Amino acid sequence: MTQPAISGPIVAAKRSFDLARLSATDLIAGYRSGRFTPVDVIEEVIGALRATDALCNIVVTEMYDAARTDAERAASAWTSGEVAGALTGVPVTIKDLLFVAGVGAYAGAPTLAGFVPDQDSAVVSALRSAGAVLTCKTTTCESGYKLTADSPLSGITRNPWRLDRTSGGSSGGAAAAVAAGCGPLAIGTDAVGSIRVPASFCGVFGLKPTFGLVPRSPSFFPPSWGSLAHTGPIGRTVADVALLLGVVAQYDQRDAVSLPVEKRQFRPLQSSLAGLRIAASLDFGFAAVAPSVANAFTEVTNVLADLDAEIIELKTPLGTRLLEDVLQPIGFTEQAAAVMNREAADMALSESEFRSVVAKGRKFRGIDYVEALHKRAQLRGRFLEIFKNVDAVITPTVAVTAFEAGTIGVDTIDGQQVDQHLGWSPFSWPINLAGLPAATVPCGFDAEGMPIGFQIIAPWLGESTIFRIAAAFEQVRPWAGHWPSFAQ
Repeated sequence: MTQPAISGPIVAAKRSFDLARLSATDLIAGYRSGRFTPVDVIEEVIGALRATDALCNIVVTEMYDAARTDAERAASAWTSGEVAGALTGVPVTIKDLLFVAGVGAYAGAPTLAGFVPDQDSAVVSALRSAGAVLTCKTTTCESGYKLTADSPLSGITRNPWRLDRTSGGSSGGAAAAVAAGCGPLAIGTDAVGSIRVPASFCGVFGLKPTFGLVPRSPSFFPPSWGSLAHTGPIGRTVADVALLLGVVAQYDQRDAVSLPVEKRQFRPLQSSLAGLRIAASLDFGFAAVAPSVANAFTEVTNVLADLDAEIIELKTPLGTRLLEDVLQPIGFTEQAAAVMNREAADMALSESEFRSVVAKGRKFRGIDYVEALHKRAQLRGRFLEIFKNVDAVITPTVAVTAFEAGTIGVDTIDGQQVDQHLGWSPFSWPINLAGLPAATVPCGFDAEGMPIGFQIIAPWLGESTIFRIAAAFEQVRPWAGHWPSFAQ
């Protein structure tokens, strides 16, 4: 049964930035037909980035001159018919935790403000080979340690839907850029939800791939949140994200956890979900959830059922102390190790919350870390059992909608106390612990017009299942026509 479109504000595209707001697939179709060129597009994208940055603070380092040169090269390729790459002429932003040769990689850290890598990360190399046009480095919090993109280096990143709200993070600049129509695609990273949380808060589609599917090297070493961090795509449409994942998912021996799987293309199917068995959980058995999010999630289950999926209740408890007993001993210890050689004077330039995470990480013993790894393996085993009986799991993406900009989080949800750092995002970081692929799909708005997302989790290397479910939902509940008004 066809459903009405997601209700929420729809704002007409600004005439001067119409090309910047097109999807990647529409850009490629336009290049192929000759209706416009990558040179036309890049000028609008640069204009949109500058306008959005002035309001939302999304750009750390501009790469506009190089982008213009790359756009000219792409235009020549389309004119001559010698297009070799899947993203020729398509603009992409890069989160400032990834290396672009000759461009600063500051990771939100004041002490790294002068660091310029001399080589591209594997993802950037893949994008260049595919003909993508890299436009800028986007904002992140320091070392990706929290779920906003604010840092002492770049300041506060704001949500284009409401400027007094956070974009989420740590890939907040990436998600806000896509949401505001500053080009169709972005690369982010996700260690505890840093792709899915900002994508949900900003009303776009973001995917955390299977751990190791997208290589992370070369990059900062030692890495922050090293056993938890994934690199992945953010876009406005399922087809765009599938296209981008097909480009960047590859094997790289420099990354010890890179998976030596055969390179493949992802082609979303817009069809019914007949034959799929999907487990739904509103709270993972322990989480507090805002009523607006709960209501939107209930509607999601109804839509998927109308698409002929079999929806069952997920009854397998994940455990009530995953945050304290598993995530923190692993994540905080790895974060502390990443800055173990940083001088006290340099640490003093960091946010107090970041210093607190590092201090807690230093207090965990080796035995605490190893015990947490054992409990992590048990969590992985629980998901193995779950996926014996279902094809996917769905949850809310975040337990709340975007909160006040400049804060680290909320400490109360529907009258229940939660950890202000990570307790309001209880659905994201368990999936990092398990290394599973997961995506956030826009599914509605709260009473204040802030986006809400739901999460699709699939078995390891089950990205195609995620795309199938997301594409079917997108077909009956399209979201790409909803644009933020930049209202305060």
